[in-house]
Amino acid sequence: MIGIAIILVLAIYLTFLNPIFRTKKAEEPRSARYDMQMKKLWNAAQTSMRDQKPLRAEKALLTILKFDEKNAAAYNRLGILYAKEQKFDEAIECFEIAQSLDSNPSCLHNVGLIYLETGAYEKAAMAFEQAIELENTVPARYIALAKARERLGQTKAAVDALENAFALDQNTNTLRQILAIHEMTGDTAALADLTARIEAQIAKESASKPRQTRRTATRKNTAKTPRKSTTSRKTTARKSSTTVRRKQI
Repeated sequence: MIGIAIILVLAIYLTFLNPIFRTKKAEEPRSARYDMQMKKLWNAAQTSMRDQKPLRAEKALLTILKFDEKNAAAYNRLGILYAKEQKFDEAIECFEIAQSLDSNPSCLHNVGLIYLETGAYEKAAMAFEQAIELENTVPARYIALAKARERLGQTKAAVDALENAFALDQNTNTLRQILAIHEMTGDTAALADLTARIEAQIAKESASKPRQTRRTATRKNTAKTPRKSTTSRKTTARKSSTTVRRKQI
């Protein structure tokens, strides 16, 4: 009976209590040394990427992922690194892992750019649309979507995407991209309309520039206006008092 009771206690411990204790150990806070080491690795990765040392950057990022396999930022950086080296399959894999760990529009946009580069235009369009669903205030996402739709021959969808971009950035170059699509399709009515819009936008931009120039010039002139020094004021005061005394004499 005692043996059976001991076996039951052990079974309960292994089933319920032991996993709890293991979880607590796993959730222990990281040490300051660990955080310092990770910070050094991040700095090494960023510096190496800036200095165009891809092997060193890759090594630092892979070391980070060795200790923290769920680090979405490290996967995203690694994907950017692979994309620059035109290792597109590896880059896509890294971006997709990063996206699965952290739903991030930048990762989706990066994946879309690689699909666009490799000719997978349908996948590129889907990636850009998903990125826009998460963040719809970035003109570059709509412009990239327009490129994918144009490559697929979907000119109307491309124009719609560019119109959304223009609504955000009010950039004349965005209108010129729309104009180029209409030139390609030979839509004369749309060409006339776009030409008028571009001219109006240029006039609007030109009208705002003189105001800014005048403000800048006024500030510069104000800054350059010399102030009378204390010495010159004193000299003037002395001259005035001397003149008064002479008159009195």
